[in-house]
Amino acid sequence: MKVRIFIGSLVLTFAFLMSIQSCKVGEDYERKQMPTPESFTQDFPKDSAISNIPWWELFQDSILVDLIDSALTNNQDIQIAISRMQEAVLQIDVARADYYPLIGYNAYGSSLVNSEVSGSNNQVGAGLNVSYTVDLWQRIKTQNKIALQNYLASEEAFKSLNIVIVSAVADAYVALRDADNRRIIAEKTAENFQDNLEVMQARYNAGFISEVDLSQAKIQVSQAKTAIETFDRARRQIENAISILTGTPPRPIPRGLALYDQISLPEIPVGLPSELLDRRPDILQAERNLHAQTLRIGVAEALKYPSLTLSLDMGAQFIDPSFLFADLGAQLLGPLFNAGKLQRNVEIEEQRTQQLLLNYEAAYLNALQEVEDAMIAVETYKNEYELRNEQMELAIKASQLAWVRYDGGLTSYLEVLNLQNSQFTSELNASEAFKNQVSSIIALYQALGGGWVVDPENETELN
Repeated sequence: MKVRIFIGSLVLTFAFLMSIQSCKVGEDYERKQMPTPESFTQDFPKDSAISNIPWWELFQDSILVDLIDSALTNNQDIQIAISRMQEAVLQIDVARADYYPLIGYNAYGSSLVNSEVSGSNNQVGAGLNVSYTVDLWQRIKTQNKIALQNYLASEEAFKSLNIVIVSAVADAYVALRDADNRRIIAEKTAENFQDNLEVMQARYNAGFISEVDLSQAKIQVSQAKTAIETFDRARRQIENAISILTGTPPRPIPRGLALYDQISLPEIPVGLPSELLDRRPDILQAERNLHAQTLRIGVAEALKYPSLTLSLDMGAQFIDPSFLFADLGAQLLGPLFNAGKLQRNVEIEEQRTQQLLLNYEAAYLNALQEVEDAMIAVETYKNEYELRNEQMELAIKASQLAWVRYDGGLTSYLEVLNLQNSQFTSELNASEAFKNQVSSIIALYQALGGGWVVDPENETELN
């Protein structure tokens, strides 16, 4: 009869526990509706297919592709991000462990001797300890959800870092090719100015020109040579930056296509503003963090209610194998008075959630601005390069005509100087404008959140 009562009590207790297991405190996360414009202000193709293509391969520069591949493999920040993803996976395993009972063991031994009893009383035994925390308010389940969101946030951070590293390498490489191109312009100009100087020196020796004209010719040569040093310095510093991005000590960087041989990219599909919410990894990271923080409110709320722990101790004595014991117990703990501490903890988590909500909103608005700014830059730099190129061609022609006029005695050397300097400046400006046009395309791809490609060997899988 007593056995039946005991079994019945266990059944009722189990049923009660299962019923309260479904109890839950806190609210589930719901994505907030963001104020999304219907379209971008700039007129670009609407197609989201760009989100997962390695856009840098469109440049068809094998050196650039190799540099980017090296950066995605060896960059220290990338390695740190991968480690953080692996850490987040381990945190999931730690949270999952709370679903299962904790099992421990103990062993003991003693020998008692006193003057009233002959001999000694020896005890040697061992036991097992089993404890299990009942997830009354789904606190453990919620903590597992938090761990998952933390992992997903680290994954988005990894993707976002991929975009940043790829864009940084591509932009630095384009800047390097621009510095190379401008150095070529400066070197060619210095040679031309040197030829002019030799002509001017001969005319000065013959008494045809003044020392002022000769000095101006010397200044021209010096300015061009100074520009060469400027571009040499820039090239070396850019090479150092690329080396660090690719995870190597400073080294010479190989060259691929020349600046003007970088192909013109096809029309860039940008999609709709709302697609940024599911495309930009930094926005998704902010949302994952917000999701996790929203769940922490429920965890803090659950601490205001009782917790139930079941325990079972079993053991035996080695000296007397017939002596066995088992102790089944339950412990219910709950707060009575804590001066509002637990409620304040809930309110703290609510404030933290509000902060991350604002951070999520700011990330989205910042993304909209970056896309709009990048599209404006693509359009205006394209127009600027066309105008700069036209100015360069006109300046070259004017400079050539000015020398013919001067050689025929129809104009002063000052006009030649001005037009030659204008040609030099216009050639440098055209090179920079083309570099800015290519860089603006890189910036647009980055702003769109497209082109991240995760290395399968480095991608951490969530089992």
